Amino acid sequence: MFVLSLSRSLLFPLLISLFLSSAFALESDHKIAMVFRVLDLNWVFACGYTLLPLQFLGLGLCLEFEIETPLCIVSFEVGSGRAYKVITGSVCKRMYFILLQYQRDEPVTLWVNKLGPYNNPQETYNYYSLPFCHPLSNASASHKWGGLGEVLGGNELIDSQIDIKFQRNVDKTVFCQIDLNEAKVKQFKDAIENNYWFEFFMGYVGDIRPDKNGEGKHLLYTHKNIIVKYNNDQIIHVNLTQDIPKPLEVGKHLDMTYSVKWDSTNVTFGHRFDVYLDHPFFEHQIHWFSIFNSFMMVIFLTGLVSMILMRTLRNDYAKYAREDDDLESLERDVSEESGWKLVHGDVFRPPRNLVILSAVVGTGAQLALLVLLVVLLAIVGMLYVGRGAIVTTFIVCYALTSFISGYVSGGMYSRNGGKNWIKSMILTASLFPFMCFGIGFILNTIAIFYGSLAAIPFGTIVIVFVIWAFISFPLALLGTVVGRNWSGALNNPCRVKTIPRPIPEKKWYLTPSVVSLMGGLLPFGSIFIEMYFVFTSFWNYKVYYVYGFMLLVFLILIIVTVCVTIVGTYFLLNAENYHWQWTSFFSAASTAVYVYLYSIYYYYMKTKMSGFFQTSFYFGYTLMFSLGLGILCGKSSV
Repeated sequence: MFVLSLSRSLLFPLLISLFLSSAFALESDHKIAMVFRVLDLNWVFACGYTLLPLQFLGLGLCLEFEIETPLCIVSFEVGSGRAYKVITGSVCKRMYFILLQYQRDEPVTLWVNKLGPYNNPQETYNYYSLPFCHPLSNASASHKWGGLGEVLGGNELIDSQIDIKFQRNVDKTVFCQIDLNEAKVKQFKDAIENNYWFEFFMGYVGDIRPDKNGEGKHLLYTHKNIIVKYNNDQIIHVNLTQDIPKPLEVGKHLDMTYSVKWDSTNVTFGHRFDVYLDHPFFEHQIHWFSIFNSFMMVIFLTGLVSMILMRTLRNDYAKYAREDDDLESLERDVSEESGWKLVHGDVFRPPRNLVILSAVVGTGAQLALLVLLVVLLAIVGMLYVGRGAIVTTFIVCYALTSFISGYVSGGMYSRNGGKNWIKSMILTASLFPFMCFGIGFILNTIAIFYGSLAAIPFGTIVIVFVIWAFISFPLALLGTVVGRNWSGALNNPCRVKTIPRPIPEKKWYLTPSVVSLMGGLLPFGSIFIEMYFVFTSFWNYKVYYVYGFMLLVFLILIIVTVCVTIVGTYFLLNAENYHWQWTSFFSAASTAVYVYLYSIYYYYMKTKMSGFFQTSFYFGYTLMFSLGLGILCGKSSV
């Protein structure tokens, strides 16, 4: 009774809080943040959406700061902001779209976030882990944590307490002073040598330039020149330059200065994010060519499978659907038949490790629906705009689609005569989440050891666990029960013989292991180019926005996987091996093996990552992605 009451008391507030954090990023003081991100080496910034927490953006160099202002929702005025209900448009449909509007001289809050080596995207630390100027009163500086996805992304915003007012220009002004000692100089030099970037003001921490003797001299940029572009009462872009480099010398005092200039622009608020989208890269001719190439592969494989089904199997399938099993028929089968026809009485025999196969197949069905749902939401709602929005959407949608995994798993387990239902239900609900938890636990331990912001706070871990325990797990159990009762009836077209047929030895290329490994080559070939764009977006600070391409590639992947596994299963049955279920699953799941091998190539040839921390996160996240991809592809083959 306590558990039920607790779940009822937690579930509704949890769903409401998740919706608010991911959709509006509202705080308890009725304020909302606006985020700016760097576009390219010209240091051009654009406003982020107010509806969703922004994901990390950038073309190479990175910056983020947030501007906060009161807002009003519909007719409830809390400050000078205004809210509008947008019915149509490319930004938002049928949602309350909150537009930040400022009055002249209204205070604007500038936030600092994180810093780290540029070549190691996940190795990030608190901004004040370097001896930069602290706020006037560091203890009173407000902190901001966004939605669930933003926290998982390692973001912690701290008020810089720098005085900025809307449309009020500021000449060169000292906002703090750094007194350099030996320890601070060493920290700055290490950061400069490792090309530290930081999300606050744009650019690197400093630079190394040759002195009179030709030796490298460490310089720290001390002046930030901010140019803010606005359209009427809304901020659109922010440009930033750094100059006045000063040498790092022990005992020297450095004045950290800034200036602010406001300029008007004709760019509308709805198009402020276009500056981040790298159209020449993502819409390159080779991207279109890869789609065409994959489409031609689909046509070829579909034709091959159709030929096998139409010309080879149609008559024989009807033949073995008969109910007669007399002695004369058996003698005729032995004397005239060969290949797969000899195992028609064993092909629907229950597979080994049925409970595990049912769990991974059910999880694969859930992941396939999850990917399709998130991609469609990204196309319609432009989720790439929100920092952490994709992660939040994945977590919430995964929890809500857990019913599918239980339904598919329960139906398959029942059709094959499974008896251990408790084990089946628990394994289906916890298999993939616990695999991700195991990898995440190791990575989180590494992040805590390094003191990185990539470490997930304990409170966030509790929230994710509560989502799984009170939403995902019950839905999976419910789906298993429904699947058992609605789709668990035995419907095999051929009867299973009592005595299993012995499996003869075949040539090495017809063994299940070889068929499984070869089965993943064509599906990987169909997504190879798209993997490059996805990896580059995630590991090289680009914004992936061509989700239409991703949807086409996803559909092509499913079709190619189905066709390849049909052909592979046909070859296996022709070798008189009726243990086809696991072989079929692994022939599709082996696509993930090739993706992981490609990630190793990408790491060494396409990135400049280094260090145990970043290497662990790279291969840990890639392993998590590959496991999910393998389970998803495996489902499409069984």
